[in-house]
Amino acid sequence: MAGATTLGDFASAIGARTAESAVIAELKAGSEDAYAWLIGEFHQPIYGLIYRIVNDPSDAADTTQDVFLKVFRGMKQFQGESSLKTWIYRIALHEASNRRRWWFRHKAQETPIEGEAGETEFSGDDRLVDPGESPFEQFAHAEVRAVVEQALAHVTEPYRTAVILRDLEDMPYDEIAEVLQISLGTVKSRITRGRDALRKRLKGYVREAGMELGLALPAGQDQERNQGSNGGREVEVTP
Repeated sequence: MAGATTLGDFASAIGARTAESAVIAELKAGSEDAYAWLIGEFHQPIYGLIYRIVNDPSDAADTTQDVFLKVFRGMKQFQGESSLKTWIYRIALHEASNRRRWWFRHKAQETPIEGEAGETEFSGDDRLVDPGESPFEQFAHAEVRAVVEQALAHVTEPYRTAVILRDLEDMPYDEIAEVLQISLGTVKSRITRGRDALRKRLKGYVREAGMELGLALPAGQDQERNQGSNGGREVEVTP
């Protein structure tokens, strides 16, 4: 693309254009600047999304690489029926689901040579890269974020993916519907049920640690605890 000799120039040129088709055209033409922009724009969020699904940094890194290989190879066949972001996220979810199924079929049956201690531990320092609305915004403490992520890992599909896309990726409802190829009503239903499942899993932890961390259960779920919480934040989730 003329004039876009550096990644910064290319990003500026992208920002000046109103049509996504111009970006796609550069990608289809094999522009190195375009692909550098694509990786810079999507690598971290795609890795974060996949990591939350497969729960293993090595598998997440490998799967992320597979996603971008599929994007590069499939770009010329991309017809623009959806947005570029939607298309990439759809590929990422497909690859992450395949990796997770493979793990349950094969890797989960392996016996590690080293001790198993620490396998279920969470550092909590970098897992919630971009926390969105409740319940995640309520948990600023690293220890609590780790507990939330561990609880999220036990929320069943397809509700977990819907919650991840909405509350961690901050994706609009209509965009989630497009990515998952389901109706808007189904999106809202899955998010509601996923949030409810997550809230139930966190309820016991909030009862035990809420006083110390300034958290409180929603009104009506633990009235006595809330009355003595001295203004603790409610772990409330609203669709």
